[in-house]
Amino acid sequence: MKNELKLFEDNKIRTAWDEEHEEWYFSVVDVCGILSNTENPRRYWSDLKRKLKSEGATEVYEKIVQLKMTAPDGKQRLTDVADTKQLLRIIQSIPSPKAEPFKLWLAEVSTTEISRNTNPKGFEASRDVARQGGNVARNAREEIESHSGKSVLSSANAKTIKEIE
Repeated sequence: MKNELKLFEDNKIRTAWDEEHEEWYFSVVDVCGILSNTENPRRYWSDLKRKLKSEGATEVYEKIVQLKMTAPDGKQRLTDVADTKQLLRIIQSIPSPKAEPFKLWLAEVSTTEISRNTNPKGFEASRDVARQGGNVARNAREEIESHSGKSVLSSANAKTIKEIE
C-alpha cells in the first residue's frame, strides 16, 4: 500500500492506494471532518457508525478496515478507511453542501490513478481512461443504491451546489 495525502478544497485527506486491487482507501475520519465541519470528526464518525448500523447499512460498517496512516501528531496510527464504494454510502448519510462536489472529486481521483497506470497517448486513449474512471464511480453509486434502496444523489445537495457556484 502506498500512503498519500490528497487535497479536497485545501483539506487534507489521508489515502492509501492498493496496487494489487487497484483501489483507493480514504480516511473516514478525514472525510467526516471535511463534510460535517465538526470540531470533533472522530466523535462524528462514531455517531455515524451507530446511525448506519441502525439504518441497516451493516454491509458498509462491517467492511470498514483499519490501516496505519500518519496521524496529525506524526505517528503511525490505525485509522478507519473505506474504499470508494463504501465512502459513497457513508457520504449519503452526511447532510452537507460539499457532498456532491466531493463525489465528483472521488471520480477524478479514480480517473487520475487509472490514467497514471495506463499512461494514455492521445485523445482517444485519454477519453477511454476518463470513461473507466466514470464507470468506477457509476458502478459504486448503482451498487449502493441497489443495496440501500435510496438514491445517492440528493436534490438538496444539488441545489446547494448551485449556491456554491
